[in-house]
Amino acid sequence: MIERPNALSGTTRNPWNLDLTPGGSSGGAVAAVAAGIGPLALATDGGGSIRRPCAYTGLIGLKPTWDAVPRADGLPEMLPGLEVIGPIARTTADLVRILQVLAPAMHTIDLAAPSPRPQRIAYWRAIAGSPVDAAIADQVDAVAVRLRAMGHVMLEAEAPDAVARFNREAWPVLSATGLAAVLRDRAGDEGLLSPAMAELLAAGRRLSAVDLFAAQALQREVRTAMARVFESWDLILTPSCAAMPWAAPRSHPSQIAGCAVGARGHAVFTAFVNAAGLPALNLPALNLPAEPGVDGLPIGFQLVGPQGSDALLCTIGHAFEQRHPWQHRRPALAAVAPLSEILSA
Repeated sequence: MIERPNALSGTTRNPWNLDLTPGGSSGGAVAAVAAGIGPLALATDGGGSIRRPCAYTGLIGLKPTWDAVPRADGLPEMLPGLEVIGPIARTTADLVRILQVLAPAMHTIDLAAPSPRPQRIAYWRAIAGSPVDAAIADQVDAVAVRLRAMGHVMLEAEAPDAVARFNREAWPVLSATGLAAVLRDRAGDEGLLSPAMAELLAAGRRLSAVDLFAAQALQREVRTAMARVFESWDLILTPSCAAMPWAAPRSHPSQIAGCAVGARGHAVFTAFVNAAGLPALNLPALNLPAEPGVDGLPIGFQLVGPQGSDALLCTIGHAFEQRHPWQHRRPALAAVAPLSEILSA
C-alpha cells in the first residue's frame, strides 16, 4: 500500500538510505538519533515500535518489562496492556543511562560487573514458517554463532502456537479497537489519518465487545505459553524484523522472501513480547555496515527475556557490543557522538 506523505510533517526517511523507511511507529525518534540530531530518544512500543525502527537504523532499543516505566499522564493508550515507554540510543551504556532515569529500579544495572553466567538461548528463526528475508536470516544466524562463541547455549526451537495465533487473530482486533476507542470523541481528526490507519479505524468500528474479549483471552494464552517457555530457556533470540527496509512512501512491504504478506508480515517477531509483558532488546546484528549484498543497511536482532530481566538483557547486550562494536558506524550525515563520548569530553 502506498501512503500519502504525513499530513503534519511529510514522509520520515531512513538516514542510511533516504529512499527507504526507518520503520515505525517510532520512525521519527530513530531517524533523529541515527542522523545525529541528538544522542537519545524516548518512544512507545505497543507491538514492536521501538525495536523494529532501531533494527532499521543501527540503534539500541529496549522494550521494558510491562509497568517498569511509569506511564501515567502520558499519551493516550491505544493498546491497553501492551504499550510501554522505552529508550533508544547508539550504545548500551547510553541506553542504561536513560533507563535509570525512566525506571528508578534500574539503578542497580552495572555494566562494569562481571558477565553473567552463560545463558540458555532458544533461537526462533521464524514464527510458524513465516517468511524472512535471506539477508536478515543470514545475519541473525551469524549472531547465534557469535553468542555461542561467547559461551551461551544456543539451540533452534519453535515458538508456541499461541504466538502465531496472537499475530493472526488477536493483534488485528486489539489494534483496530484501540484506535477506534482513542478517536471515539475526536471525529475531526480523522482527516489526518493515513489510508492504512483510516482502514484500521473502520475495522475497529465494526468489531464487537465479544471480538475484543476473545482477543484478550488469546493474549492471556500467550502470557501462559511464554511462562512455560522460560521454564526451559533463559532468553530467546529472534530477528527484530522479517523484512529489510522498503520504499519510504509505503506502509509495509507486499512481499517478503518472494512470499505475499499482509500489513504485519514484517512485524511477526515483536508483538508477542508486548502480549506477555516481557522485556526485549534490539541490537545491531553485526559490525555495521552489513556484509556485501545488503547495501550497507543495518540489520537488527532481538533478545527477549522473562519479566524483570531488563538488566540481564542490557548486560548481555553490552557484552555483545564489546566484542562486536558498531557505534563508530554511522550514516554519512550523522554528526553527533554517543552520549558517553559527549559526557567524557
